[in-house]
Amino acid sequence: MKTFRRLSALIRKEFLQLFRDNSSILIGAVLPIVLILIMGYGISLDVKNVPVAVVLEDFSPTARDSVNFLNGSEYFSPYYVTSLKKAREMMNDRKIDAILVIPPDFTANLYNRTAKIQLILYGVNNTTATAVKGYIESGIQAYNAKFYGGFAKNGVITIENRIWFNDANSSTWYFVPGLMMLIMTLVGIFLTALVMAREWERGTLEAIFVTPVKIFEILLSKMIPYFFLAMFGFILCLIAAKFLYGVPLHGSFMILFLATILYLFVALGIGLLISSATKSQFLSCQLALLIGFLPSMMLSGFIFDLHSVPEWVNAIGHVIPPTYYLELLKSLFLAGNNWELIIKNCSILTLYAIFFIGLALKVTRKRVE
Repeated sequence: MKTFRRLSALIRKEFLQLFRDNSSILIGAVLPIVLILIMGYGISLDVKNVPVAVVLEDFSPTARDSVNFLNGSEYFSPYYVTSLKKAREMMNDRKIDAILVIPPDFTANLYNRTAKIQLILYGVNNTTATAVKGYIESGIQAYNAKFYGGFAKNGVITIENRIWFNDANSSTWYFVPGLMMLIMTLVGIFLTALVMAREWERGTLEAIFVTPVKIFEILLSKMIPYFFLAMFGFILCLIAAKFLYGVPLHGSFMILFLATILYLFVALGIGLLISSATKSQFLSCQLALLIGFLPSMMLSGFIFDLHSVPEWVNAIGHVIPPTYYLELLKSLFLAGNNWELIIKNCSILTLYAIFFIGLALKVTRKRVE
């Protein structure tokens, strides 16, 4: 009961301080809507080394020659398979971004000028899907000119395009989940990184240290108000995604909610760790920007497709927590419940949360230095 009374008093104090700090309300409640309105209308970027599964149901040399433009190209990383089922498994596991199907009657129809191929695109990443579609259409058009000479001005090989997981073919559907990840990172890491550093600079922690409160009670009282503030921003983002942009939620709302809670614990833990270690608002702000916000924007797959970056950059991207949260968001919104992905990413976020919160408890010392 003593712990509960102390914790209740600390939480009440933090909420009062939060409501008196207009900058925190601005960042936590107003900035999410501003960001999602200004940045939600699409960003166009080139992509390279796109993994493409080529389903060769026609084993003739002519069929292989028709997709030869994929080999040695800086834009593609082709994987040759013999069944559409295998290619679908690769796409569900996020190993490829497109499937190119060469039907068994391709060669015969090619000489009859009725050849067709099927292109299936992973629509969750609209930027990559649009780029892949353009690249493959250009490659097929070049093969048309090679095979038919001057008689193929308009092309005779028909490409049947299908876009999975993004029926509207809208880049907004792809960027809105990414913006939600950025907003959770901003509130979770950036705001909390300033909390204890501000307390150290003002000397208020010294007054708290002479009371019977424990370290975990102090950290918990710092986390709870900003957790609710971040969840309020998350709800605003969900409303905007649904009613302003029409982004569908094909997966479970409860899993989305759970994944957001896990990621917020990670972000709050990182923020508290930074503030406890630096004890300076200026330094905490800089570290929060360098360690939290910029990597989550540049290396999580939000702006640059991690398939299109060098291997070492891809490896760094898979070290930072936002990558796994963003992958969950895009999958749950546009693809549905991929349980293998959900279990893996939620487990990783749980481990990150335990690690960072535990480290923050270890770094924070109840003494005046």
